[in-house]
Amino acid sequence: MNVPDSVTQLAIARMDARANKDFALADKFRDELLQAGFEVVDTAGGYELREKKPYITLAYPRDIRPINLESDVTVGIIVEGFTDDALETVRTVKANSDCAVAIISIGDAGRLVEQMDGRTYLIAVAPGASWADCANVFLEKVSSKYVIVMDPSTRFTGDAITPVVAELEKGEFVVIGWRGGLVNLDDEWRSVDDKGNGEVDVLFSYFMAFNREAMTQVGGFNPRAVYYRNADIEYSLKIRQAGGKLLQMDLPLMQERHHGYHDVDPTFRDTQSKKTFDRILDKYRGKEAILSPRR
Repeated sequence: MNVPDSVTQLAIARMDARANKDFALADKFRDELLQAGFEVVDTAGGYELREKKPYITLAYPRDIRPINLESDVTVGIIVEGFTDDALETVRTVKANSDCAVAIISIGDAGRLVEQMDGRTYLIAVAPGASWADCANVFLEKVSSKYVIVMDPSTRFTGDAITPVVAELEKGEFVVIGWRGGLVNLDDEWRSVDDKGNGEVDVLFSYFMAFNREAMTQVGGFNPRAVYYRNADIEYSLKIRQAGGKLLQMDLPLMQERHHGYHDVDPTFRDTQSKKTFDRILDKYRGKEAILSPRR
């Protein structure tokens, strides 16, 4: 790749600005690099310059700027590989609603660029990014009143937005989902039982719809949750401890193959899942007062 000297000088100037903690100036230089046709990726040894793609790639989710989409509802989807399947999921969301869609791709976004338009935000972050850090971008940096964190294995079969917004508007529940349940007290909090529709202790991130303002008071997902599994249980209990109520309801959704579980390294999956679950047991087990009524 042939990089003009003027571009190299901009990249160096940006690094100097970051070293001086002048992040506004560093962002200005990043924008100038993009206008010149290059994106800069921070690395342990400094930076890399790459030819600009239709979307930006950043080193860390925390570097993502505020996401201003002109919609009261934004569906946020974290994609890590299997981008063709995720592409079909995005199509079902847009075919059955008029909400905005924000996509964070961990690694290359592949054909997801085909869905870029005025209601769709797409950005990539470097491989290895934490699932929780990406999910927190949706809660902290999306401007919409309601934010839905949805797994790319979940697909719309109808309008899942209208009934969720109607329920959130009532103000009784701060989070609504499609799959969830009650903590099993008989096995000392080691499982969650699906009891059907109603108030629940836990919702799963196949589809979690949030009142975003309420979540700013609760805080976000635990950044130590590198992997999604059990991170939603940990966050659900955090919300309940803060006094928030969660609702499980039937929605026109279906689930295809869950690549995030079935097609990842099983050692990584099991190790990271256990780390999160051990935190859950340590922080919440025995605190029955935070749980919803048994049924």
